[in-house]
Amino acid sequence: MDEDRGKEDSRWTGKQVTLNSNDFSLAQHPWHSTPVKKHPDESSTAGRSQKPSNHLSSLSYMQSSKTAALEMEISTIEKQRTELQLLIAELKDRDQELNTMAAAHHSQLQAWEQDRQRVLTLEQRCGRLEDELRKRNEVIRAISKRLKVVEAQEKDSYRELSTTRQRLQELNERQEHSSQQRHSLEDTNQSLNTTIMTLSSQVGQLQVHEEELNSMLKLKDKDLMAATSHILGLTNRLQESETSLKESQERVGKLLREAEEYKRRFREARFNNVQLKDELQEKTIENNSQREELIQLKQENQLLRKELVLAGEGESWKDELLGLARSKQERTESELLCLRQVCEKQQNDLQLLKLNLESSRETLRQYEYQRSRDSPLDVTCLFMDYPISSPRSIRSPVPVEAASLNITASGSQQEEYTSSTSRLKRLLADSQQMVASLERSSRTSLSPTPSPTSHCNPGCSLHHNHNNGGSHNHSQSSTNTLEEKQQIRVHLF
Repeated sequence: MDEDRGKEDSRWTGKQVTLNSNDFSLAQHPWHSTPVKKHPDESSTAGRSQKPSNHLSSLSYMQSSKTAALEMEISTIEKQRTELQLLIAELKDRDQELNTMAAAHHSQLQAWEQDRQRVLTLEQRCGRLEDELRKRNEVIRAISKRLKVVEAQEKDSYRELSTTRQRLQELNERQEHSSQQRHSLEDTNQSLNTTIMTLSSQVGQLQVHEEELNSMLKLKDKDLMAATSHILGLTNRLQESETSLKESQERVGKLLREAEEYKRRFREARFNNVQLKDELQEKTIENNSQREELIQLKQENQLLRKELVLAGEGESWKDELLGLARSKQERTESELLCLRQVCEKQQNDLQLLKLNLESSRETLRQYEYQRSRDSPLDVTCLFMDYPISSPRSIRSPVPVEAASLNITASGSQQEEYTSSTSRLKRLLADSQQMVASLERSSRTSLSPTPSPTSHCNPGCSLHHNHNNGGSHNHSQSSTNTLEEKQQIRVHLF
């Protein structure tokens, strides 16, 4: 601030010096408000006046010009004085204005410096406050982290408190239980003390008795040594007998399994026989019904022909009737072909049944042979009924219920076994008879039947009816024999 003031004072002094020099120059050279042109003719007039020819005129002219010049100079000097006074007044006014401006500027500079110092102080304060804010924010963050940790610790402490309370409750309960046990133990201790007193009195008596027993034990030890040697021999014998028993039991188990398999196969064959018989009965009934229908159709055909012959109608009616008869014949022939295919399938099934019967016979023979070898052990078997399966159950395995087996060594069970074997033999004989009857029925069904033609006579039809009636009677007799055999099997089982 002092330097600025010194600079301004030097400037004002320089301005005053320049103004004073200007005033001095103006005093020497009067200032005109309007610029005065210096005429270049003055030098020429001066040169002309020097000429001798025009000396008088020049002097008069010079005097007049001098007077005019002096008047002009006086007027210009006065004008310059007035102008200088005005300029001095203006300069004074301007000097005052400049002084006021300098004072105002000086005051503004002081205010600016004060404001600048205030701004600097405020900036310093702001920096300090920002540093404090940063530090406090860091402190707040650290405190918040600590608060979170403290909250977690408080939660853990609450949990630990709850667990400790539960433990305290458990400990109190245990303490109560232990106190109860202590009281009970004190009671038992008192009772034991009394018993100890009584036992101490009995110990003396027992010691005397012990000495007597020691002498007896020495004698018995000798007897025990002999008994142990005898027991060892018996244990060896028992082990040998157990090994032999296990071997015999394994053999019996194998035999029983084989017997179960043979029985299962026999039951399957028997069940398949029954199903095939039922199918044959149904198919024989269908054949009989179809044959009756064929007989009726033939009779109708003959009646229609007689009516046509009697009526004597045209050939068109005959052709239509012949077409109908031929269509009926084709239907009957297709049905007969189906029946023949069914009969062929039945024959194949019968052959399979024969093979199964032969295998069952062989298994029964082997079983009887093994049974004759293992005569001390007998097996009793109870037959169980099977569920109805499909007619082609021979080629697919049939589910069988397990048969109850009981192994005993008594004479009554041997008698039961002989009775069961006799039953099996009877069933085999019955099955053979059934197979023979089925073969006969299949042969009769496969025998060629006379096909009806359009040119047969009533005698031929009567003969055919007689043959059909005989075959129908034969099929009815075969069905009756099958039903009787099934009833016999039911009674046997």
